[in-house]
Amino acid sequence: MSHPVTRPDLVPQVRGVLVRVLGIEEREHLLDASTPLLGELPELDSLAVVELAVALEEEFDIVVDDADVTGELFATVGSLADYVADRTGGP
Repeated sequence: MSHPVTRPDLVPQVRGVLVRVLGIEEREHLLDASTPLLGELPELDSLAVVELAVALEEEFDIVVDDADVTGELFATVGSLADYVADRTGGP
């Protein structure tokens, strides 16, 4: 029986997707759940938000609704991990 993925388990995975999409591998060690994203990472512009949403969909087999693509969702690494957990049935 598989166990649902928890948010803390998702932070490293979400961070990996974020780093890959934005090409910021050299700063991965600086990113944790509380790291601010939108408005703080210059690489995360409007095009990168779309690319990140698509990458999260592919990585986690989820659908990111257009209505969910908000500043709140992309506020921190943790907010993205929480969203993925909600979409994958995690706690």
